[in-house]
Order: sequence, then C-alpha cells, then structure tokens
Amino acid sequence: MRMVQCVKLGREAEGLDRPPFNNDLGKRLFENISKEAWKGWLAHSTMLINEYRVDLLSKQGTEFLLKEAEKYFYGEGSEAPKEFVAPVAAEPGEKK
Repeated sequence: MRMVQCVKLGREAEGLDRPPFNNDLGKRLFENISKEAWKGWLAHSTMLINEYRVDLLSKQGTEFLLKEAEKYFYGEGSEAPKEFVAPVAAEPGEKK
C-alpha cells in the first residue's frame, strides 16, 4: 500500500494506484491525492457531468472537467451549479 500526504484531506492516507490522467495534473494527483479524496471527486464530477450535461468525448467537455478537478483539489474548490439540489437521503426503513 502506497501512502501519500493528501492535500485535499490534509493528512496521510492511501494513495492512488496509478495516475488518473495522462498529463501533468494526473501526475500531481497521483503524488498528492488519496483514494478517499479521489472518491469524493468521482461523486462531485458525476454531479457536474449530469447537471451540466458534459460531453466527455468533446475537447470542451474534457477541458471543463480537468479545470474543475484542478479547482477541486488545488484551488478554491469546484462548486455545484446554483440550481443544483442534492437528493435527500431516505430515513432507515423508509422507501423512496
């Protein structure tokens, strides 16, 4: 198990198995981001993709997501759209 000092969590944690992108950002993430922080990004990026209807096959979509990843991990943070309403979790035993 490879440990990193995770810049997102501010503590040592298990590191990623490989760089998530084939670029400088991917290398930085591999060196400084934990699996736990990456899981948070996956949930956040899924919301961004769905809310903004990002086409990941387009250059613009890819650039948008990489820019948001940079902000999420190393900048001011990546925010949800103003109109976004997070789903409410069901109470135990309650059906949705």
